[in-house]
Formats: sequence, C-alpha cells, structure tokens
Amino acid sequence: MDDRQVLLGRIVGVFGVDGWMKLHSFTEPRENIFRYRPWALRGPAGETSVARPQGRAQGKGVVARLDGVESRDAAAALVGAEIWVPRATLPKPRKGEWYWADLEGLGVRTVEGVDLGHVSHLFATGANDVMVVQGERERLIPFVPGLQVVKVDPDAGLIEVDWDPAF
Repeated sequence: MDDRQVLLGRIVGVFGVDGWMKLHSFTEPRENIFRYRPWALRGPAGETSVARPQGRAQGKGVVARLDGVESRDAAAALVGAEIWVPRATLPKPRKGEWYWADLEGLGVRTVEGVDLGHVSHLFATGANDVMVVQGERERLIPFVPGLQVVKVDPDAGLIEVDWDPAF
C-alpha cells in the first residue's frame, strides 16, 4: 500500500466574509483539486484532516470552504497551509507521464554513465518543468522527455539524461 502524501495546493488568501478561501491548485485543471480526498492541511498550527472540502472555480482561480470554517478570521488563520492528499487517491498516470512525487528521490545518470545525484524536487517554469538534482553539487536539468530526459525507470529508481556533467 502506498502511504505517501502528495502536495496538491495551498491556501493563499481569503474570499469574502463567510469562511471561503482562495487556493493555489497544482492540479490540471485547477478545480480537480476537489476530486481528491481527504485533504490533510499542514500549516504552522499543525495538521488537520478535511474529509469533504467544498469549492468551485472562481475567475482565474479556485475558492473553497471547509467544515467548521465559517468566518473571514477563521479562513485567514489557514492562509499558508498546504493541501496534501494520499498518493493512492490519484489516478494512474498514462504511459510516458509521471507525477512529480514519483520522480523525487530517483537517481539521475547521464547517458555516458556519470551519476549526477538524485531528484530533490521539480518546479515549473512555464516553458518546461525542471528537475533539481542534488549530488556533489546542485544541478537544474530541464525535464524534457526525448531531449534531456532519455529514460525514466521508476522501478529501477533511475532517470537517464543527456546532460553534460560540467553544467
């Protein structure tokens, strides 16, 4: 059983006076964040489980309301909290697609066999995703399958890249 948790979003602000809050969703489309439950909210005050979040798209963003959060002040207290869900609740990715959470921790090796380290995390730039590889030093490698990323083999714990180790 996969008991890992995956970060799906953050509470970034309040919306109105009745306890609604603005979210930054990492799902695509962004309102899909409401399909995955339960949420674990992690913030400065600790962790809270949310079984039935309510929400909707609002303009270019997403807003949510949680059971027990009924005022602007209560919503404001949650700003900055991260929204985590069990990895097992996410659908299986299609062939040639991976969740970032499944790539984190994998080893990274060049096509010439030089070990570069392991994937610390990934981030989006707009043009492409970027792997942060920690080894003898930190490297930022574009995650572009077919160009820099030659092979991804989670079962072997390895990503093979076409990358000059000097960079």
